[in-house]
Order: sequence, then structure tokens, then C-alpha cells
Amino acid sequence: MLVLSRKLNEKIVIAGGIVITVVKVDGHQVRLGIEAPEHIPVYREEILPHARQARDREALAVCS
Repeated sequence: MLVLSRKLNEKIVIAGGIVITVVKVDGHQVRLGIEAPEHIPVYREEILPHARQARDREALAVCS
């Protein structure tokens, strides 16, 4: 795992047009802004299982 330090308003650029910006630091909480192309979904880890289920349902509806 690559670990990077960033300050407020600094960015990290990831291949594929993904940009992560530190938009707020408040004590132990950090808010990130994520810019990504529309075809690249961005999810919080805790909702990932629900997002996968929704994508599977959409795929089934398209195939029907």
C-alpha cells in the first residue's frame, strides 16, 4: 500500500483521470473530494456490497 501525506487543498492524481483532493481536515476526520470519469464508479467501502447488488440487478434488467 502506498501511503501519502497531503495537506488541505492538495491533490493526488491516479491514472485514468482520477483526482483526489483533501477538502477539509477537522481533528481526526478528513473530507476528500474525488473526481473520476463517469464510467469509473466510486463507492465508500461500507456500501460496496449494496452497490454490487444494485449493479447486478441493473444488468439483469437490461438482459431481460
